[in-house]
Amino acid sequence: MDITKTLEEVRQHKQSVERAIASLEELQRLTNGSTTGKRRGRKPMSEEERQEVSKRMKIYWSKRRRQ
Repeated sequence: MDITKTLEEVRQHKQSVERAIASLEELQRLTNGSTTGKRRGRKPMSEEERQEVSKRMKIYWSKRRRQ
């Protein structure tokens, strides 16, 4: 049994395992970070914000009806 050859094979295997671990860690970082990043859809509105939008839209539609 050639120990030198075996050591080289083990080192190569170790390198490939380390690359796989690094890739998985990067993937995990990207997927966990994306949940706090961009959001899809509208943000939730508070009751005050809804009232403001309601007032603005009432004014908008009343002007549109006059035209």
